[in-house]
Amino acid sequence: MSFNNFLKEIDTVLYKQYTMEKFKEGHTGKNFVVEEPKFEFTKPVFKKKLELPKASEVEIAKNYLEKRRLDPEKFYFANNFKEWTNTQKVTFDTIGRDESRIIIPMYDTESNLIGFQGRALGPNSVKYITVMLSDDAPKIYGLDQVDSSKPIYIVEGPFDSTFVQNAVAMCGSDVDIGSFGWDDYIYVFDNEPRNREIVNRIEKTINRGDKVIIWPTSIEQKDINDMVLAGHNVMDVLKSNTYSALEAKIKFNNWKKI
Repeated sequence: MSFNNFLKEIDTVLYKQYTMEKFKEGHTGKNFVVEEPKFEFTKPVFKKKLELPKASEVEIAKNYLEKRRLDPEKFYFANNFKEWTNTQKVTFDTIGRDESRIIIPMYDTESNLIGFQGRALGPNSVKYITVMLSDDAPKIYGLDQVDSSKPIYIVEGPFDSTFVQNAVAMCGSDVDIGSFGWDDYIYVFDNEPRNREIVNRIEKTINRGDKVIIWPTSIEQKDINDMVLAGHNVMDVLKSNTYSALEAKIKFNNWKKI
């Protein structure tokens, strides 16, 4: 072996040792660094449970709901609504003049508790108080029970929705129904032809091209619960009074009183 070849052999060995050391340090080239693997774990989400008595277990709540033909097994009861609410999410600065309310739980499609409504039992200037546990959660009741493969009725309130097959209830006016990807849905507003707010909402719904219920003049009751108490078959009424497009505009103009 010549002296020059001998030097080349030494250079090769030294270079291999150098590159091995750099590899161990995380370098695989002149300007390339191998990053250490990062392990990212999704934070587990636990289902919240309502640690409250069922409305069926509290006489005052049970009596109120049963008089309205509502199922007390579907709702809960909080004797001190403000105090209990603050244990779920700090909402009230003070809990003075607390009151009892029926609790209407709101779940997402995975049956996770996302919020609730407190319904007053007696005369009250604020019948419903809505509390969302997450600011991003949709203010809709019934997402855990709805079947998106069938027509979905979108009604005004949770109580009313329990009388309608495959229904959800809007618990806020800022809900984007289109974001759910539902193929077939029908809006059901209260039967108040002299209420300007409701009239405007129905008109906007028709102009968007959505389906809507236009109540027949033979029905005098304001909401679905009252219609049930009056003996109406609500599902039959809904199915025979669903309209859209031009037909909806004609029926709407005959229905409204303002």
